[in-house]
This record gives sequence, structure tokens and C-alpha cells, in this order.
Amino acid sequence: MDHYLATRYHLNDFGNGTEPLLFLHGFASNQNTWGWITPAFERDYRIIQFDFVGSGASDRSAYDAERYDSLEGYADDVIDVCDRLNLKNITVIAHSVGGLIALLTSAKREDLFKKIILIGASPCYLNKGDYHGGFTEEAIEHVLNMMEENFVGWASYLAPVALPKSEGADNTAFIEKNFQISDPEVTYNFFKVTMLSDYRAILSTIRVPTVIIQCSDDSFVPLDVAHYMDNQLDNSQLHILTAKGHYPHVSQPEETIEALRTFL
Repeated sequence: MDHYLATRYHLNDFGNGTEPLLFLHGFASNQNTWGWITPAFERDYRIIQFDFVGSGASDRSAYDAERYDSLEGYADDVIDVCDRLNLKNITVIAHSVGGLIALLTSAKREDLFKKIILIGASPCYLNKGDYHGGFTEEAIEHVLNMMEENFVGWASYLAPVALPKSEGADNTAFIEKNFQISDPEVTYNFFKVTMLSDYRAILSTIRVPTVIIQCSDDSFVPLDVAHYMDNQLDNSQLHILTAKGHYPHVSQPEETIEALRTFL
């Protein structure tokens, strides 16, 4: 294992196959959220997963607030990983903002991915005109203020919104713990840049076949957003799960695995 990749990104590279599956996690999260999913694919694929800089067990000292003041900084990191591993014909499976980062990566380097599979992704979380992203600026500011004033309280508040306890109290607790152990400064900045960004314009430029996997009821990403993306992307398929919440790979891994197998 390349020391740089292992240290900077806490990268893990495993599996018995040769075709690469690259897993990207979402906001205030880490690669451990894929733990219910990857065992189903280890026999047939090469699995690559890592933590975005500042998240999980990545190198916190590598975090540069200026670089990551835009999601494109994270996309540059994905390119860095793929180039250092000399990966080709990659299928990327990406959750939440990780999905948007995957799209940005493809916009920068169309040669990297042969397929993009998005789970609960959004190009814009803000309501703008006729576009229903799910959040007002006031709602986002409220969460940002909460994060500044009481980080632990913020995590306890947002976790059951992201993954309702009806989808399993243990699963909600897992998400809450991930929120709580995330670095407060990085998490604040990551949330702000994620929620206030608008990358809708890049959708029409993506030529790579894209699958949109969406929960039937997601407080972070309304179904309207999934349909919007499906309409704007040039070559896409939309698959709606029965699962509810923003983390189907945690709460309903069997259904998520079945969907992934369908499109791989």
C-alpha cells in the first residue's frame, strides 16, 4: 500500500476481483458506512474506499480550508487517488455529497469512470425559484448556528432527521456517533460548502452512464431532486427504493445491494 494514500486518505484496497469499485462516503461520515455493502462485492471486484481529507481516519493535518472551500477540492482528491492507483474503467458508487463529488470528478476527467452510481445525491440543496432542493437559506443557517453553539447537540438533532429511528434505532445511533466524532471545524465547513453550493449546471455536461438510487422518503433529498437529475443527465436511470431516510446502505443494506447488483 502506498504510504501517502494510506496516510492522507486512510485508503483501503481489497477484494478478489480486478474490476474496480470506488466507494465515496458522504458528509460527516467515513468509509465505515459501506461496511454493510462491500462484503457482497469482495469476491468479484476490487474494492477501493477512503476517507475524504478531514473525515474519518484521514490525515487531519492535510486539511486545507482554502482547498476545501469548494467541493472541487474533494474532486481533485478523487483524481489523485485514481491516478496514483492507475485505476481505469472505474465504477464509482457514491453517497450524498460524495455523489456530487463523483459528478464533479467526471466533469473534470471524463476518462476515469465507466459508470456512476449515486445514492441520495443532490446537485443543489437550496430551494431556488421553481427548483425544490429541500432547504431554505434560513434552515441551513439554523443548522450552522447549532453546530457552532452545541456540536454534540447538533449531532443528536440531525441524526434522526437523516435516518429516522423507524428505520432502526441502532442505525440512527450509528449515524449520530459518526456525526459526533467528526472534526467540528471540518464538519462545519463541509456542511456549509455542501449545502450552499449549486452545481446543477454540470449535469448536462456528464456523458458517463449514471444511475440515481433514491429512497422513497429522504428528508435531505426530496424525490423531486432525483427526478430533476434524471431529466438533466444525458444518460441516466432512476431507481427508487422502498427504504426511507438518507442512509439506505446502513438501514436497508439488502435492498441497496440488490439495486447495486442490478446496475453493475
